[in-house]
Amino acid sequence: MKRVLTRAVWAATFAAGLAGCATGRISDDERLALYRAHAGAPVRDFQYFNSLNGWTNLGDDALAVWTKPGTAYLLEFAGPCNDLDYAPAISITNMMGRVSAKFDDVIVLGGPRSIRLPCRIQTIRPLDVKALKVSEQQLREAKVEERAQQQGSEGR
Repeated sequence: MKRVLTRAVWAATFAAGLAGCATGRISDDERLALYRAHAGAPVRDFQYFNSLNGWTNLGDDALAVWTKPGTAYLLEFAGPCNDLDYAPAISITNMMGRVSAKFDDVIVLGGPRSIRLPCRIQTIRPLDVKALKVSEQQLREAKVEERAQQQGSEGR
């Protein structure tokens, strides 16, 4: 069942990508759809040791954070999180090493604005990192192939 769901989401994401410019780059909307497709059920909180292994901006509405190389979470915000596209760094509030949905925030550090509004974390969902990487690679390859086909048909 999960494989069927993953293929359906991948197909929808792929179709949305073809509607736009086929450059091989994955848009924020496509990337967010992939991350949502590979996210588990919402959890109340996760363990946080005051450092991240990495993070991925997913537009104004969401962010993926890696607490360890194979452990990541999809954080979706209660409202838009401005300036995340330009942030050189972020911080995450926590209580005694736990980041909790509806209580903690992501704070954008650096960037063009001097006033920072915290971005309230609405939901936290664990990510299937291995499956996500495979799907991202497949989507990139499909976009490159589609671009090559389009260029081939334009040359005729």
